Amino acid sequence: MLGRFFYNFYKDTLSIPDEIAIYLNVFSNFIFIAVLGFIIFKTLRHFGSRLIHKIASKTKTQFDDILIKNLVFLNISRIIVLVLIYTFLHDILIDFPWIYKYAKILCSLLIVFMSIWFIRSILLSIKDFLRTFTSFKDKPLESYTQIFMVLLWMIGLLISFSIITDKSLVRFFTALGAFSAVLLLIFKDTILGFVASIQISVNDTVRLNDWITMSKYGADGNVTEINLTSVIVKNFDNTVTSIPTYSLISDSFKNWRAMSASGGRRMKRAIFIKINSIHFLNDEEINNLKKISLITEYIIERDIEIDKYNQANNIDKTLLINGRNLTNFGVFRIYIDEYLKTHPKINKELLFMTRQLEPTIHGIPLEVYAFSSEKEWSIYERIMADIFDHILASVPFFNLEVFEAPSGKDFLTLKKNHIE
Repeated sequence: MLGRFFYNFYKDTLSIPDEIAIYLNVFSNFIFIAVLGFIIFKTLRHFGSRLIHKIASKTKTQFDDILIKNLVFLNISRIIVLVLIYTFLHDILIDFPWIYKYAKILCSLLIVFMSIWFIRSILLSIKDFLRTFTSFKDKPLESYTQIFMVLLWMIGLLISFSIITDKSLVRFFTALGAFSAVLLLIFKDTILGFVASIQISVNDTVRLNDWITMSKYGADGNVTEINLTSVIVKNFDNTVTSIPTYSLISDSFKNWRAMSASGGRRMKRAIFIKINSIHFLNDEEINNLKKISLITEYIIERDIEIDKYNQANNIDKTLLINGRNLTNFGVFRIYIDEYLKTHPKINKELLFMTRQLEPTIHGIPLEVYAFSSEKEWSIYERIMADIFDHILASVPFFNLEVFEAPSGKDFLTLKKNHIE
């Protein structure tokens, strides 16, 4: 029996006094168990890791590699060592019953918490393994892991209180029922986050790597993590925004996933044309515009059609307003449409058009509505800039003017001309 082995050796063989032999006995017992535990721990880690690595290298599944990565076998080794110590604790402290009482409680608590840590490593391994499947890569698995861990820690704490107070675990669960209202208040955000995570997953509202915009929280970037209490968004300026998970079902936000999955990214931008620059085209202007290759055929066909109509109806064309006419603004719209048709970066399978909006105090908005075949932000912006560079540069060819608010320099020039 280990308890008195060293005591008998010190007292009988070495003739050490009884009181000193007792202390040397407990010290020797501790050293013996510590060395034994260390050897077992190292043996389990060494041979266990070698065995698992050998198996992992021969299997196609990544689950065994993930178990090693999350220290599952290390945690098993720790629990086995603690159980060994707990088993021999009575023998170690056979002469110190009052210390044994507290040491037993401490050892039991360590086993409980190491068991929680072991289950945590299993849950993390399952989560990481599921991430290897395409169908789970964009699911909020962290939320489910966290809710299990919250429940596990609650159970662990109840068991710990039961061990410390030496009271039945049933009594603590009964008290927990009476304390449920307070617990609901304490874990309100956690519960709301868990419910939100389930709704997000079921309704497929947000996935990992989705680009979302939520102005309330200043979020504009890709979702990097969805957990129990928050959604982490890495913004395009490399800042990070944390959004309460529940906000994704209680507040409005924009998810750009549909755009990313579609055939193009929408362009919707207008330029403002001065109203007093819009006029009917005379013959000279029409002949000049025929030289623009994109609209040559259109102008010729329309000019013939309009002339036939006016002649058939005996229209007096000495006044330009009479009958049917082409306008510089109308021809300019057709030119932009033709330009968009020939642009290599515009998706022709999706809607594209140029439309005139309601006149404003800044002129008439001429809006371009089209879809870029390139969806990456920087490339998209470059394409849109190129298109509008061309459109703005084309305006003078149609004797049109773009509205621009006068600057201080314009007023000074006007004043100077007035004085002169």
